[in-house]
Amino acid sequence: MIQMRSIISPADNCGAKRFHVIHIYRGFKRRYGTLADLVSAVVDRADPNGVVKDSEICKLVIVRTTKAVRRTDGSYIRFDDNAGVVVDKDGNPRGTRVFGPIAREVKEAGYSKIASLATEVL
Repeated sequence: MIQMRSIISPADNCGAKRFHVIHIYRGFKRRYGTLADLVSAVVDRADPNGVVKDSEICKLVIVRTTKAVRRTDGSYIRFDDNAGVVVDKDGNPRGTRVFGPIAREVKEAGYSKIASLATEVL
């Protein structure tokens, strides 16, 4: 579960070191975000040569969460960290590589470009 002020690590090579969540999209007064949700976050600590800069507000797609998510077949999936991929307004990733595994729910939500860049889809 991702909520306001959650700290998220990047799963791509956008140049950020970590993010702070400031808004969760998908509905009025939405409190928590989960896999494949779109959130707005502030860049906290960025590489000077990266795509994103310090204190920049950008949109992320959540690709990994530590909270277990139940699938329709009854199984659960969870990861070791909370991670997201920076996307532009069209939903395409701003980075060129995606590190680590991502959940299948990301591809099913329509972010197939992120799934194709990932090393492994679980």
